[in-house]
Amino acid sequence: MADHPIQGLMKTAMESIKGMVDVNTIVGDAVETPDGTVIVPISRVTFGFAAGGGDYEAEDTAAAHSHPFGGASGAGISVKPVGFLVCSPTSGVRFMSVESNLFYDRLIDMVPQVINKIESMLSKDASEEEELEELAQTAETQGYRHSSAEE
Repeated sequence: MADHPIQGLMKTAMESIKGMVDVNTIVGDAVETPDGTVIVPISRVTFGFAAGGGDYEAEDTAAAHSHPFGGASGAGISVKPVGFLVCSPTSGVRFMSVESNLFYDRLIDMVPQVINKIESMLSKDASEEEELEELAQTAETQGYRHSSAEE
């Protein structure tokens, strides 16, 4: 059985999209600065695809063996820069957004730092509590010895 004409339309449109969009469209080429910082551009790619058609009755019976068909297909692509991934040997990895939500982006960037500080505070508090318990036990033991020596 021969391919339907709509398959040819869809195949052509999908091959065109495949040729336009690849991973380098989303994650751009890295740029290295003299101080060792690597900057990678990140983009958002959105695409849409539509195809349609319809068979119709042939007026000529000689053309009845072929597919009397009318159809069309189309595709659209949008590439929007989102931000830059900055990998610095001194300040680590950060994502710098190009959108205007700088407060929220900065807040998200600070979350790992805040978590590390909280963990260090909790471990410090736990070690201080352990030291206080050891001192209390030592004082209790020494106090018991002093009171028994006085008797």
